[in-house]
Amino acid sequence: MGTIRNGPGYQGGDGLRSSEWFDRRDLDGFLHRSWLKSTGVTNETFRGRPVIGICNSWSELVNCNVHLRALAAAVKRGVLQAGGFPLEFPVMSLGESLMKPTTMLYRNLMAMDVEESIRSYPLDGVVLLTGCDKTNPASIMGAASANVPAIIVTGGPMLNGHWRGRELGSCSDCWHYHEELRAGRITEAEFEEIENSMSRSHGHCMTMGTASTMACVTEALGLTLPGGAAIPAVDSRRAQVAEGAGRKIVELVERDIKPTDILTREAFENAIRVLHSISGSTNAILHLIAYAGRVGVDLPLTLFDELCASTPWLVNLKPAGEHLMEDFYYAGGLPAVMAQISDLL
Repeated sequence: MGTIRNGPGYQGGDGLRSSEWFDRRDLDGFLHRSWLKSTGVTNETFRGRPVIGICNSWSELVNCNVHLRALAAAVKRGVLQAGGFPLEFPVMSLGESLMKPTTMLYRNLMAMDVEESIRSYPLDGVVLLTGCDKTNPASIMGAASANVPAIIVTGGPMLNGHWRGRELGSCSDCWHYHEELRAGRITEAEFEEIENSMSRSHGHCMTMGTASTMACVTEALGLTLPGGAAIPAVDSRRAQVAEGAGRKIVELVERDIKPTDILTREAFENAIRVLHSISGSTNAILHLIAYAGRVGVDLPLTLFDELCASTPWLVNLKPAGEHLMEDFYYAGGLPAVMAQISDLL
């Protein structure tokens, strides 16, 4: 890993999917190479190297994902370090805070966008950049169906909100303080202060809502690097994880490890155990069943009940508890939880 498989004039035979585009000796091969070279690259850049797509759900309409351009740059560093050739491309972005009536209406549409983008381009592997609630499951569903080597980099939670010595969580505290306003226990001016104090960085909600839950579930499934789910969006260690994912995807391509190799029945059982232990969002049930359907694993609802009965609740985060994702990260994040229930995994 980290070396060019073959030099200029490479004739194929390396098993790379992208060779079907770039190593042909017909007119199509000529055109594919010529058009790619129009971007300023040479044979040494891409011939015989794994072509790694960076599937980016960045959007200025989605505050949770607005920083993913920087993470894409970190992924590219890792891919180049490992000897791959990174190519970033955009996909539909779903933002729960602004999109109406609900992003769930568009999850499968985004999954189609991801799947067909992967299928139709000369990609040997893909790194999926996700953040807000449905961008994560939509990306995984699309990648699972396309079934080329894939790894996820989630965007990470916001920093904790702070107001007059209290920690605020978006959006668990939205409803609470709105009711306080309606009851006359806080003023309009105080309510505006809370509005300005709650969401104080980019990143997804820092409560154990759907975004945080799916980030943790993704880690439990083995689709992202260990420890990556809880790192705050603005923490430099998130970019380090993204760089590491860039290196790891080249290894996955080299070893031909695909989503169907990772998303086994045992992986789903681990994810369900983690879901119960973190007191995660019930939306995870919908998404896990959708993943399972994509890879042909039977995941009945009864299994969620069965595993719940013997799985302890370990994570005390809003909305079911008291704390927030930044606190969870400092306490050890998901690796600490999985260590506590290792006998159940």
